[in-house]
Amino acid sequence: MYEASQYEKDQSLISNYMQWLQHTRGLHFSDYVSLHEWSVQSLEAFWDSIVDYAEIQMKRKSLSPCLKSKEMPGAQFYPDATINYVNQVFHQRDESSIAVWHQSENRPLNSLTYGDLKMQVGAFASYLKQWGVKEGDRVAAYAPNIAETLVAFLATASLGAIWSSCSPDFGTASVMDRFSQIEPVVLIAVDGYRYQGRDYDRLQMVSSLQEQLPSLKLTILIPYRSETVSVDHFQKNTVSYREAIRRAAALEPLQVPFNHPLWILYTSGTTGLPKPIVQSHGGIVLEHVKSMKLHVDLHPGNRFFWYSTTGWMMWNYLIGGLLVGAEIILYDGSPVHPHPYTLWELAQNTLVTVFGASAAYLATCKKQGLRPSEHYDLSSLRMIGSTGSPLTPDLFVYVYDAVKKDVMVVSTSGGTDVCTAFVTGSVLLPICAGEISCRALGADIHAFNEMGESIINEVGELVITSPMPSMPISFFKDPEFKRYKESYFDQYPGVWRHGDWIKITERGSCVIYGRSDSTINRNGIRMGTSELYQVIEAFDEVVDSLVIDLEMLGRPSFLALFLVLRQGSALTDQLKLQIREKLKRDVSPRHVPDEMYVIHDVPRTLSGKKMEVPIRKILLGMNGTSAANPDSMTNPNSLQYFYEFAKRIAIEHTP
Repeated sequence: MYEASQYEKDQSLISNYMQWLQHTRGLHFSDYVSLHEWSVQSLEAFWDSIVDYAEIQMKRKSLSPCLKSKEMPGAQFYPDATINYVNQVFHQRDESSIAVWHQSENRPLNSLTYGDLKMQVGAFASYLKQWGVKEGDRVAAYAPNIAETLVAFLATASLGAIWSSCSPDFGTASVMDRFSQIEPVVLIAVDGYRYQGRDYDRLQMVSSLQEQLPSLKLTILIPYRSETVSVDHFQKNTVSYREAIRRAAALEPLQVPFNHPLWILYTSGTTGLPKPIVQSHGGIVLEHVKSMKLHVDLHPGNRFFWYSTTGWMMWNYLIGGLLVGAEIILYDGSPVHPHPYTLWELAQNTLVTVFGASAAYLATCKKQGLRPSEHYDLSSLRMIGSTGSPLTPDLFVYVYDAVKKDVMVVSTSGGTDVCTAFVTGSVLLPICAGEISCRALGADIHAFNEMGESIINEVGELVITSPMPSMPISFFKDPEFKRYKESYFDQYPGVWRHGDWIKITERGSCVIYGRSDSTINRNGIRMGTSELYQVIEAFDEVVDSLVIDLEMLGRPSFLALFLVLRQGSALTDQLKLQIREKLKRDVSPRHVPDEMYVIHDVPRTLSGKKMEVPIRKILLGMNGTSAANPDSMTNPNSLQYFYEFAKRIAIEHTP
């Protein structure tokens, strides 16, 4: 469908990198496929080359191999090196050049230079240090995608403390499920936020978090909903953000071990609390610099935007643009307020180079008949990135027709687990509708069948057979790797199973077919079904429930809720509304069911477990009657409803 010009290929950073490899390493690669093959077969040499080519700011005590063992989990890159994420951000930057553009529904477009940013980060870090924040302490943010949140993160990282964040649209239960596990000493929070023109007060929420987090020593309140906010009615040791940056101080990032924790992200399985994923300074710097330079082709001064909240790993990925001297663009608010073209208008006003969003956002633009190219000057736009769910062929066609004809449309897939994309695009490769162009450099991705064999041109489990630097160094408080192993290594020992269906073509391109487990992935934010069940089954009318995410390539995202109701109860519009509002408030507005259905019984195994994965397979039409074994069930008759439901879905989605 689209291929970059030879000039664009020659000017790209990946072409420059390949020339550098030839001049400095004597390595010649004729195309992307051969380069990728070398990057995964000679893993240590590849990552050493990234360190040198990108001038990664780390200190090594020796020239010992960068990876002592490839065994997973537990593989550690550069165990003898020290680094700090913040040093890479400010290395050799022109302090007068722009670092950050920021805009929100209640703030006009503004910017910070690298000098401004460095000054604020230094002041904030000094304030945290005065309060005793030290290496390894956790700093939690209940804050949106605004400049203050970025400053707070960089200050935290500079001290070797560990960052973690949730978007302020998360409900109390979801926030506590995350922050209570990590016992933060500092809470950074906003007084409220604005979304679709409506103001949301979060002062009561902040008080509630203070009461429920006994580990807190300090709360820093950002006056965001209003210009000023009094801290007097909060618990002691609550100060304003302005107080925290009032006194200037030099920024002096602490050198920490390469594998020292940088941040904690959260991803959910089907049971228990969200998994607190710990990723390292060195691993994230190495992976994000590689990705920004060699896949996003982000040059110094390019302008990088991705629509995200601080509860999605794409926020962490977006700010990685600072690692390569780019200008990042932060936006907080609804993408369709005050009008449907809001983000495209932002792209014009900031001369965006790379525009990123979820596939769901692009689908919304298509449904609304938006034609950005007819209303806005997008001449600076070189790449449109999409993630969160598979980008269907019709959306590729839509972007080229309605947004821009000469632009790279890069569909990507990865996850919170690695905070990057492991299948993505390259300026060297053609773009085919409905496909992801390639496996990322250094990412040893395969499709496995049930026997653990690598397969081509068939749908299989997405696995990673060699370690990546940004893989979790652990889950928080999981020293024996118990939860870690259960999450990724239960099916293929020593091989990472990600939980997605993938097909790899003979050309090396990929197609993602959605989740192979029952974790719910809505717009890139994963949520365990257990978090939804806690809310749903608290209703007196509900006896039992089953939540199934029917995301799959070629279909719109659809979250179905099946309910077993108490005798005498009915699924009224009022009950539907109450369930939706409760989920929106206590869990996440992104994980509200699209539709609800009444069933007689939730299918369960002989041990009493809800059969989420088999039912999902049935509803997606992937395995027919072989998806569920009636002999292993307590109630095999309950399957019939779902077989009939699957037939209706198939008819509805037949072209």
